[in-house]
Amino acid sequence: MSESIDQSKGVCLVVGAGVGVGSSIARAFAREGLTVCVTRRERHADALDELVSEIRDAGGAAHGFPTDARSEDDVIALYERIENEIGPLEVVVFNIGANVKFDIAETTTRVYTKVWEMAALAGFLNGREAARKMTPRGRGTILFTGATASMRGGAGFSAFAGAKHALRALAQSMARELGPKGIHVGHIVVDASIDGAFARDTRPDVEQLLADDEIVKPEALAENYVWLWKQPPSAWTHEIDLRPWCETW
Repeated sequence: MSESIDQSKGVCLVVGAGVGVGSSIARAFAREGLTVCVTRRERHADALDELVSEIRDAGGAAHGFPTDARSEDDVIALYERIENEIGPLEVVVFNIGANVKFDIAETTTRVYTKVWEMAALAGFLNGREAARKMTPRGRGTILFTGATASMRGGAGFSAFAGAKHALRALAQSMARELGPKGIHVGHIVVDASIDGAFARDTRPDVEQLLADDEIVKPEALAENYVWLWKQPPSAWTHEIDLRPWCETW
Protein backbone atom coordinates (compact mmCIF):
# COMPACT_ATOMS: atom_id res chain seq x y z
CA MET A 1 0.00 0.00 0.00
CA SER A 2 1.17 3.52 -0.74
CA GLU A 3 0.90 5.70 2.33
CA SER A 4 -0.01 8.64 0.09
CA ILE A 5 -3.33 7.04 -0.99
CA ASP A 6 -6.28 9.44 -1.08
CA GLN A 7 -8.09 9.09 2.24
CA SER A 8 -10.65 11.83 1.58
CA LYS A 9 -13.54 9.38 1.80
CA GLY A 10 -12.70 8.62 5.40
CA VAL A 11 -12.43 5.35 7.27
CA CYS A 12 -14.50 2.18 7.40
CA LEU A 13 -14.05 0.07 10.53
CA VAL A 14 -15.07 -3.59 10.32
CA VAL A 15 -15.32 -5.16 13.77
CA GLY A 16 -15.09 -8.90 13.33
CA ALA A 17 -13.30 -9.15 9.98
CA GLY A 18 -13.16 -12.91 9.89
CA VAL A 19 -12.71 -15.11 6.85
CA GLY A 20 -15.91 -14.82 4.85
CA VAL A 21 -18.36 -12.00 5.56
CA GLY A 22 -16.12 -9.60 7.49
CA SER A 23 -13.23 -9.87 5.07
CA SER A 24 -15.54 -9.42 2.08
CA ILE A 25 -17.06 -6.30 3.64
CA ALA A 26 -13.60 -4.87 4.24
CA ARG A 27 -12.52 -5.55 0.65
CA ALA A 28 -15.74 -4.03 -0.72
CA PHE A 29 -15.30 -0.75 1.15
CA ALA A 30 -11.61 -0.62 0.25
CA ARG A 31 -12.60 -0.82 -3.42
CA GLU A 32 -14.81 2.21 -2.80
CA GLY A 33 -11.75 4.18 -1.75
CA LEU A 34 -12.23 4.18 2.01
CA THR A 35 -9.35 3.42 4.32
CA VAL A 36 -10.31 0.15 5.97
CA CYS A 37 -9.55 -0.72 9.58
CA VAL A 38 -10.22 -4.32 10.58
CA THR A 39 -10.32 -6.08 13.92
CA ARG A 40 -10.22 -9.62 15.21
CA ARG A 41 -9.19 -11.21 18.46
CA GLU A 42 -5.49 -11.47 19.23
CA ARG A 43 -5.36 -15.18 18.46
CA HIS A 44 -6.36 -14.40 14.86
CA ALA A 45 -3.68 -11.74 14.39
CA ASP A 46 -1.95 -13.67 11.60
CA ALA A 47 -5.17 -13.93 9.58
CA LEU A 48 -5.77 -10.22 10.17
CA ASP A 49 -2.32 -9.41 8.80
CA GLU A 50 -3.05 -11.50 5.72
CA LEU A 51 -6.26 -9.57 5.05
CA VAL A 52 -4.51 -6.22 5.46
CA SER A 53 -1.74 -7.31 3.07
CA GLU A 54 -4.28 -8.53 0.53
CA ILE A 55 -6.15 -5.21 0.52
CA ARG A 56 -2.91 -3.24 0.26
CA ASP A 57 -1.63 -5.41 -2.57
CA ALA A 58 -4.85 -4.65 -4.45
CA GLY A 59 -4.18 -0.92 -4.13
CA GLY A 60 -6.31 -0.20 -1.09
CA ALA A 61 -5.52 1.25 2.32
CA ALA A 62 -5.89 -1.04 5.32
CA HIS A 63 -4.84 -1.32 8.95
CA GLY A 64 -5.31 -4.22 11.35
CA PHE A 65 -6.03 -3.98 15.07
CA PRO A 66 -6.13 -7.14 17.21
CA THR A 67 -8.87 -6.16 19.65
CA ASP A 68 -11.13 -7.64 22.29
CA ALA A 69 -14.43 -6.08 21.24
CA ARG A 70 -15.93 -6.99 24.63
CA SER A 71 -13.48 -4.79 26.52
CA GLU A 72 -14.67 -1.24 27.08
CA ASP A 73 -11.12 0.06 27.49
CA ASP A 74 -9.95 -1.68 24.31
CA VAL A 75 -12.85 -0.37 22.26
CA ILE A 76 -12.47 3.20 23.47
CA ALA A 77 -8.74 3.08 22.74
CA LEU A 78 -9.39 1.64 19.26
CA TYR A 79 -11.71 4.47 18.25
CA GLU A 80 -9.39 7.11 19.67
CA ARG A 81 -6.42 5.69 17.80
CA ILE A 82 -8.26 5.47 14.47
CA GLU A 83 -9.61 9.00 14.71
CA ASN A 84 -6.29 10.48 15.85
CA GLU A 85 -3.90 8.54 13.62
CA ILE A 86 -5.83 7.45 10.52
CA GLY A 87 -8.90 9.55 9.83
CA PRO A 88 -12.57 10.22 10.55
CA LEU A 89 -14.83 7.20 10.79
CA GLU A 90 -17.49 7.34 8.09
CA VAL A 91 -18.66 3.71 8.33
CA VAL A 92 -18.60 1.25 11.23
CA VAL A 93 -19.67 -2.34 10.62
CA PHE A 94 -20.23 -4.60 13.62
CA ASN A 95 -19.93 -8.15 12.33
CA ILE A 96 -19.21 -10.45 15.28
CA GLY A 97 -21.14 -13.70 14.98
CA ALA A 98 -20.94 -15.84 18.17
CA ASN A 99 -23.07 -18.61 16.69
CA VAL A 100 -23.17 -21.65 18.97
CA LYS A 101 -25.66 -24.46 19.49
CA PHE A 102 -26.40 -26.07 22.85
CA ASP A 103 -29.50 -27.76 24.22
CA ILE A 104 -31.01 -25.53 26.88
CA ALA A 105 -30.22 -28.04 29.63
CA GLU A 106 -26.58 -28.04 28.53
CA THR A 107 -26.25 -24.25 28.22
CA THR A 108 -24.02 -23.07 31.05
CA THR A 109 -23.96 -19.59 32.49
CA ARG A 110 -20.48 -19.20 31.06
CA VAL A 111 -21.66 -20.05 27.54
CA TYR A 112 -24.69 -17.77 27.73
CA THR A 113 -22.65 -14.90 29.15
CA LYS A 114 -19.84 -15.27 26.63
CA VAL A 115 -22.22 -15.29 23.67
CA TRP A 116 -24.03 -12.24 25.04
CA GLU A 117 -20.74 -10.43 25.53
CA MET A 118 -19.62 -11.15 21.97
CA ALA A 119 -22.83 -10.45 20.09
CA ALA A 120 -24.64 -7.92 22.29
CA LEU A 121 -22.30 -6.15 24.71
CA ALA A 122 -19.61 -5.73 22.06
CA GLY A 123 -22.25 -4.36 19.70
CA PHE A 124 -23.28 -1.79 22.29
CA LEU A 125 -19.69 -0.71 23.00
CA ASN A 126 -18.86 -0.26 19.33
CA GLY A 127 -22.18 1.39 18.53
CA ARG A 128 -21.73 3.84 21.37
CA GLU A 129 -18.17 4.79 20.42
CA ALA A 130 -19.15 5.16 16.77
CA ALA A 131 -21.99 7.47 17.79
CA ARG A 132 -19.67 9.53 19.96
CA LYS A 133 -17.33 10.14 17.04
CA MET A 134 -19.94 10.65 14.33
CA THR A 135 -22.54 12.78 16.13
CA PRO A 136 -20.44 15.98 16.34
CA ARG A 137 -19.84 15.76 12.57
CA GLY A 138 -23.49 15.12 11.78
CA ARG A 139 -22.80 12.21 9.44
CA GLY A 140 -21.87 8.55 9.38
CA THR A 141 -23.16 5.03 8.87
CA ILE A 142 -23.34 2.28 11.51
CA LEU A 143 -24.26 -1.22 10.33
CA PHE A 144 -24.95 -4.31 12.42
CA THR A 145 -24.90 -7.86 11.07
CA GLY A 146 -27.87 -9.88 12.26
CA ALA A 147 -28.97 -13.46 11.66
CA THR A 148 -32.02 -15.70 11.56
CA ALA A 149 -31.71 -15.70 15.36
CA SER A 150 -32.31 -11.94 15.38
CA MET A 151 -35.92 -12.65 14.39
CA ARG A 152 -36.77 -16.01 15.88
CA GLY A 153 -35.12 -18.38 18.31
CA GLY A 154 -34.47 -21.87 17.04
CA ALA A 155 -34.11 -25.06 19.04
CA GLY A 156 -30.65 -25.19 20.57
CA PHE A 157 -29.90 -21.51 20.00
CA SER A 158 -31.15 -19.90 23.20
CA ALA A 159 -27.89 -18.07 23.90
CA PHE A 160 -27.36 -16.97 20.31
CA ALA A 161 -30.97 -15.86 19.83
CA GLY A 162 -30.97 -13.89 23.07
CA ALA A 163 -27.83 -12.01 22.08
CA LYS A 164 -28.95 -11.37 18.51
CA HIS A 165 -32.38 -10.16 19.64
CA ALA A 166 -30.59 -7.73 21.94
CA LEU A 167 -28.38 -6.50 19.09
CA ARG A 168 -31.43 -5.89 16.89
CA ALA A 169 -33.13 -3.91 19.65
CA LEU A 170 -29.97 -1.85 20.08
CA ALA A 171 -29.91 -1.07 16.36
CA GLN A 172 -33.56 0.00 16.41
CA SER A 173 -33.04 2.33 19.36
CA MET A 174 -29.90 3.82 17.85
CA ALA A 175 -31.62 4.39 14.49
CA ARG A 176 -34.43 6.35 16.10
CA GLU A 177 -32.02 8.41 18.19
CA LEU A 178 -29.26 9.01 15.66
CA GLY A 179 -31.17 9.34 12.40
CA PRO A 180 -32.22 12.94 13.18
CA LYS A 181 -28.55 13.66 13.90
CA GLY A 182 -27.47 12.61 10.42
CA ILE A 183 -26.30 9.09 11.20
CA HIS A 184 -27.68 6.14 9.26
CA VAL A 185 -28.05 2.99 11.39
CA GLY A 186 -28.81 -0.26 9.62
CA HIS A 187 -29.42 -3.86 10.65
CA ILE A 188 -28.79 -6.63 8.12
CA VAL A 189 -30.57 -9.92 8.81
CA VAL A 190 -28.81 -12.77 7.04
CA ASP A 191 -31.53 -15.40 7.13
CA ALA A 192 -29.53 -18.28 5.69
CA SER A 193 -26.25 -20.13 5.83
CA ILE A 194 -23.22 -18.16 4.64
CA ASP A 195 -20.17 -19.60 2.97
CA GLY A 196 -17.38 -19.45 5.52
CA ALA A 197 -15.56 -21.39 8.20
CA PHE A 198 -18.72 -22.26 10.18
CA ALA A 199 -20.60 -23.52 7.11
CA ARG A 200 -17.64 -25.51 5.85
CA ASP A 201 -17.16 -27.11 9.26
CA THR A 202 -20.81 -28.15 9.54
CA ARG A 203 -21.98 -28.76 5.95
CA PRO A 204 -20.20 -31.14 3.56
CA ASP A 205 -22.04 -29.85 0.47
CA VAL A 206 -20.91 -26.22 0.46
CA GLU A 207 -19.24 -26.35 -2.96
CA GLN A 208 -22.40 -27.67 -4.60
CA LEU A 209 -24.53 -25.11 -2.76
CA LEU A 210 -22.27 -22.33 -4.04
CA ALA A 211 -22.51 -23.63 -7.61
CA ASP A 212 -26.31 -23.61 -7.38
CA ASP A 213 -26.54 -20.23 -5.59
CA GLU A 214 -28.17 -21.97 -2.62
CA ILE A 215 -25.93 -20.47 0.05
CA VAL A 216 -25.12 -16.82 0.69
CA LYS A 217 -21.91 -15.71 -0.98
CA PRO A 218 -19.98 -13.25 1.22
CA GLU A 219 -18.99 -11.07 -1.73
CA ALA A 220 -22.64 -10.59 -2.74
CA LEU A 221 -23.59 -9.91 0.86
CA ALA A 222 -20.90 -7.25 1.18
CA GLU A 223 -22.31 -5.25 -1.73
CA ASN A 224 -25.46 -4.66 0.29
CA TYR A 225 -23.44 -3.00 3.04
CA VAL A 226 -21.92 -0.64 0.49
CA TRP A 227 -25.39 0.04 -0.93
CA LEU A 228 -26.71 0.98 2.52
CA TRP A 229 -23.79 3.36 3.01
CA LYS A 230 -24.55 5.07 -0.30
CA GLN A 231 -28.26 5.62 0.37
CA PRO A 232 -29.47 9.24 0.45
CA PRO A 233 -31.04 10.45 3.72
CA SER A 234 -34.47 10.78 2.10
CA ALA A 235 -34.64 7.00 1.59
CA TRP A 236 -32.64 5.29 4.31
CA THR A 237 -33.22 1.60 4.92
CA HIS A 238 -32.98 0.52 8.54
CA GLU A 239 -33.42 -3.25 8.17
CA ILE A 240 -33.04 -5.64 5.28
CA ASP A 241 -33.04 -9.41 5.20
CA LEU A 242 -30.95 -11.39 2.76
CA ARG A 243 -31.31 -15.01 1.68
CA PRO A 244 -30.67 -17.11 -1.43
CA TRP A 245 -33.54 -17.84 -3.78
CA CYS A 246 -34.19 -21.28 -2.30
CA GLU A 247 -34.30 -20.33 1.38
CA THR A 248 -37.65 -20.81 3.14
CA TRP A 249 -39.20 -17.86 4.95
